[in-house]
Amino acid sequence: MNRSRTLAAAGLVAALALTASACGGSKGGGSSSNGGKAKPAAGAGFNAAVGNVVNASAKTGGTLNLWSSQDADSWDPARGYYAFVWNMERFYARTLLAYDSKPGKDGLELVPDLAADKPEISADGKTYTFKLKDGLKFEDGSPITSKDIKYGIERVFAQDVISGGPTYLVQSLDQGQKYPGPYKDKSADKLGLKSVQTPDDQTIIFKLTKADSSFPYLLAMGSASPVPQKLDTGARYGQKPVSSGPYKFESYEPGKSLTLVRNDQWDPKTDPFRKALPEKVTLTITSNADDMDARLLAGTADLDIGQTGVSQDAQIKVLQDSKLKANTDDPFNGFIRYVSLVPKVAPFDNEHCRKAVLYAANPTDLQTARGGPTAGSTYGNMLPPNILGSDDYDPFNLTQGKSQVDKAKDELKQCGKPDGFKTTIAVRNNKDKEVKTAVALQNALKAVGIDAAIDQYDGKLLSSVVGAPDVVHKKGYGLIVMGWGADYPNGSGFLQPLVDGRFIATNGNNNFAEINDPEINGLFDKAAGETDPAAAADIYKQINHKVVDGAYYLPVVADKALNYRNPRLTNVYVHEAFGMVDFQALGTSDGK
Repeated sequence: MNRSRTLAAAGLVAALALTASACGGSKGGGSSSNGGKAKPAAGAGFNAAVGNVVNASAKTGGTLNLWSSQDADSWDPARGYYAFVWNMERFYARTLLAYDSKPGKDGLELVPDLAADKPEISADGKTYTFKLKDGLKFEDGSPITSKDIKYGIERVFAQDVISGGPTYLVQSLDQGQKYPGPYKDKSADKLGLKSVQTPDDQTIIFKLTKADSSFPYLLAMGSASPVPQKLDTGARYGQKPVSSGPYKFESYEPGKSLTLVRNDQWDPKTDPFRKALPEKVTLTITSNADDMDARLLAGTADLDIGQTGVSQDAQIKVLQDSKLKANTDDPFNGFIRYVSLVPKVAPFDNEHCRKAVLYAANPTDLQTARGGPTAGSTYGNMLPPNILGSDDYDPFNLTQGKSQVDKAKDELKQCGKPDGFKTTIAVRNNKDKEVKTAVALQNALKAVGIDAAIDQYDGKLLSSVVGAPDVVHKKGYGLIVMGWGADYPNGSGFLQPLVDGRFIATNGNNNFAEINDPEINGLFDKAAGETDPAAAADIYKQINHKVVDGAYYLPVVADKALNYRNPRLTNVYVHEAFGMVDFQALGTSDGK
């Protein structure tokens, strides 16, 4: 989805990272428990923006100078799907609910944005009623009403015109109506979606067919932001979306640049969290990622919005220079890289054969294949650190970082294969780190007698190869190398597509292990019925533990990305909902 860079010198980078940590740097990644308290510091130190605010300031003015090595997939909130686009949308697209502007776990809380308060939820969990704040306006001065929010949501249904973005709202709200979207809506006001009601301009009501505690997360996506019907340009809307936030589009040249300027119709009194400190926000889009990194380290660029990590050369420079390193962070980004074990491909129908693979794997070698400690931490389970309900569960002792040969051989005896067996590892041929992961696993398995061939399939055909269970069975893919990140940060958003049997598809499948456990499926339903996020998180923890105990997955790493921040930036913190710096909070200390 976002820019990916190959670390050819992974061993050197890993060694440098370990040396730097030994010299007093933080281990990096993860959350802080300080509740978002600011740390006053210039430079602040390595990983200071993980769980804390670096250079807290209320100073306004200046230009925020952002860079990227790729353009947005679309700036239309209904179509954008890149992680950095969702983060950028916080400048210009408000929603009923939004993630709070805080570091650490506090940032995962949904707070009222356009809504005056949190929703009124019916006793059966099927009806959500919101009241809007007073004084909300689009950039042209027209009021933002409940009908604008409904219309914005309806646009997502027009997949023949507006495609590419998340369609969760269609899945939740269509309810058999087969609503075609507003462009083919035959009702006079083009507001014919029956599951969303707007009895007056300040009220919007959502009627669900079943309780779903994840529904509020869908309303925090840009696809639920308001769009004024009279200014909708359909498929061209991404060229100049109408702002409901503190900044509006001044100019956009696809593949080259974007400039945002203040929206004078935005009233800060209506906004619970946006800082709106810079006078202007510029984005320069380049095809030369190494040049961008050089500008970052030289101080002529402020931040890479891709937030997928500096290049190999820049990473080595940063880790060798204490001053540069003091302005970098290496947070978890919400992805887990893993190997799926397929029980419907023998001998993995026997859990002991699956456990033999987990014990035989060398977690440190797998981590090195991904780029070393700065690219990810060894991990013991399948719920990443930025998801409520995650913990340190590690029943196979993967985080100790070594092959456990004796335990692997014992599991082989228990599965009736004391001398090992043959299997095939499927891996995308266009993902260098995944190929290296497959090789590292192949080497570790060989030590206990498991002969694993590697099949590099065309990565563009993912959905029809490893995503097609019949093909997986036919080709004998016992192990599948993959990675996953959630579209919204709860256990449903991350785990359900991977482990709920009702999500198994004949094509485009993500539940590669084809887990279809009635208890797991039922726990997802139970979590969906919870209105308390903490109670739902506890259920997701139970699901995670059950899945891990079944040895369906070998976690490779919980992903990290080493990113540089210009020391002139203020209010810098990593937002856990995005796994990257919260762009909208940033300011500049020099006012330039």
